[in-house]
Amino acid sequence: MTIIDGKIISAQVKQELKVEVEKQKANGGKIPHLAAILIGDNGASETYVASKIRSCEEIGFRSTLIRRDSSTTEDEVLEIIQQLNNDEDIDGFIVQLPLPAHINVDKIIEAIEPRKDVDGFHPINIGRMAKGLPAYISATPFGVLELIKRYKIETAGKHCVVVGRSQIVGLPMSILMQRNTYPGNCTVSLVHSKTKNLAEITKQADILVAALGKPEFITADMVKEGAVVIDVGLTRVVDTTKKSGFALKGDVKFDEVAPKCSYITPVPGGVGLMTVAALMYNTLLSARREIYQ
Repeated sequence: MTIIDGKIISAQVKQELKVEVEKQKANGGKIPHLAAILIGDNGASETYVASKIRSCEEIGFRSTLIRRDSSTTEDEVLEIIQQLNNDEDIDGFIVQLPLPAHINVDKIIEAIEPRKDVDGFHPINIGRMAKGLPAYISATPFGVLELIKRYKIETAGKHCVVVGRSQIVGLPMSILMQRNTYPGNCTVSLVHSKTKNLAEITKQADILVAALGKPEFITADMVKEGAVVIDVGLTRVVDTTKKSGFALKGDVKFDEVAPKCSYITPVPGGVGLMTVAALMYNTLLSARREIYQ
């Protein structure tokens, strides 16, 4: 059993990006500039955005953080987005999710200029990805692909089961794994909370991607011997033994599932770190106009 180390791979990706930015700077090119919009005071969102800003500093990107309180209206957020869309110095930007309940998430995402949508959430980028056209791939699925690639895990002809159908992870992951590329060329099953006999299907998986958002949902009896298990889940659960008062759990019951696997990602230390690295990669592509001319 091999543990897929997201810490090592994300550090490799960031180092490669740093070298590219230094070359660009030496040649008089533009330094990539990423902006983040943070609405409200969600603790997890604060942590994620801080990590993204820190990664920008490590790689040599410029970054801008736009903070507003939870009373900010939808129209005010749309106005900020329009300003960033029109700012030629900003190569890409993200709106950190979740947003306060009074703001329509779809409306916000659709307002983002697709060429600056480095999160890969805009319907145009999702549609282009589905057709195999150049597009910004959602950061988490992109990170999963990079882990598979760098560990040289075989995918062609394998049965990949994706658990969870979110537009951010499950849906794009299922599309990417069936494409005629590497990683890809899998036979893909997309299952979710309403799937009957879910465990019977997950047990057929050569590659199992768990992205349901339910801590320790995937147990040993749902996984076949030798499977590759990619755990995208990350949930805070109460743990009084920890100083923080909580522990981070994935969708997979790691201790009992790991002995059955050929490869498995841990939580934390797996896919989550790759998500930030993938966002940085998309920002570099945007600065170079490699997706949209």
